[in-house]
Amino acid sequence: MEHVKSYYAATANPHAPWPQLQDSIQCDVCVIGGGFTGLSSALFLSEAGHDVVVLEAAKVGFGASGRNGGQVVNSYSRDVDVIEQRYGKESASLLGSMMFEGASVIRDRIDRYAIECDYRPGGIFAALNKRQMHHLAEQQKRWQQYGNTGLKMLDEAGIRREVASDRYVGGLLDKHGGHLHPLNLALGEAEAIRRHGGRIYEQSEVTSVTYGNLHQIVTAKGRVTAKFVIFAGNAYLAPHLEPRITRMSIPCGSQIVTTEPLSADRALALLPNNRCVEDCNYLLDYFRLTADNRLLYGGGVVYGAREPEDIDALIRPKLLKTFPQLHGIKFDYSWSGNFLLTLSRMPQVGRLDNGVYYIQGDSGHGVTFTHLAGKLVNEALGGKPQRFDAFAKLPHLPFPGGRRFRVPLTAIGAAWYSLRDRLGV
Repeated sequence: MEHVKSYYAATANPHAPWPQLQDSIQCDVCVIGGGFTGLSSALFLSEAGHDVVVLEAAKVGFGASGRNGGQVVNSYSRDVDVIEQRYGKESASLLGSMMFEGASVIRDRIDRYAIECDYRPGGIFAALNKRQMHHLAEQQKRWQQYGNTGLKMLDEAGIRREVASDRYVGGLLDKHGGHLHPLNLALGEAEAIRRHGGRIYEQSEVTSVTYGNLHQIVTAKGRVTAKFVIFAGNAYLAPHLEPRITRMSIPCGSQIVTTEPLSADRALALLPNNRCVEDCNYLLDYFRLTADNRLLYGGGVVYGAREPEDIDALIRPKLLKTFPQLHGIKFDYSWSGNFLLTLSRMPQVGRLDNGVYYIQGDSGHGVTFTHLAGKLVNEALGGKPQRFDAFAKLPHLPFPGGRRFRVPLTAIGAAWYSLRDRLGV
């Protein structure tokens, strides 16, 4: 399988290919999945001296890591106040202390390995009503308490200076957020793994895993024997490989379009300071400029990872509601990709059998959390599991209704929250 026909695939940096696994090999750690979760884990582990093998069913960055909106958004899909309400002050304190670390890891990777991925600082949470502005003001207080000094509230005039749209009543600017070309980040991290002696195999879908003192990971043409295994496939992990974790989440699709190139003046007239933006709705819209002055716009959720028939029909009304001045604009690229949603909207990490780890379910905050997660699993394998365990001890609940009913039940719940968004309550 090749990358989907997206803007990112069309503008990917040149790179040497990775082979298909066709032998029986051994390693310390076998990582299943070549997206951000697997790459971050493999890079931290290879830097620490572990012999690492990454098995990717398609291409590096094939899934959400190479298709997402490219926004570096801090925290988790549930903020630290919800974490405290659900899991207590100790969990909130531990997880809160890490909620800006993923973005720092990304910036460090870009600098350390000179990864060309068009990183630009600054992200905006845009409010569509007074209720959302109140929530952003509370979010600013919480994030400042945990050390984020790069926050600025924007009133109506302030957000007009950032976004040429009359939809928003204000917003919150996070200078420690930002945006980038995610597929090029993934490719750059894969090259860094190669430099540290790690081995990556593409077109090497795992067909079975047998646990033991040494674990056996089998592909169509090869086999890996490993002391440790990390499941990092997220929404693209085959359900039969490890039902204990795939039953706890649901793949969901999001859609993105990229316009034809705009003139520099026209592009910066839309987003004068080149920030990325996401609104505060439950089913949110998100957008930003690309390095070649296109508007990249995404939104909506398709539960159960079904491919929509007409992405243009889904996204164009959203885009024009935000930027009516782009009426008649041509879309050069449109695509869909899946992310993994959990019932709690918190990521799921943990251990299964001896030396078997899993990381999944970032619920829309995968760009940053995956990079933190790689650091945490490296710490755990290095004998310092405390921070990994802060996430592992969170309850990981299956969706109600089992495989048959979890999609419609989740869609019903989302419809309720979407109605609340429209009513502003």
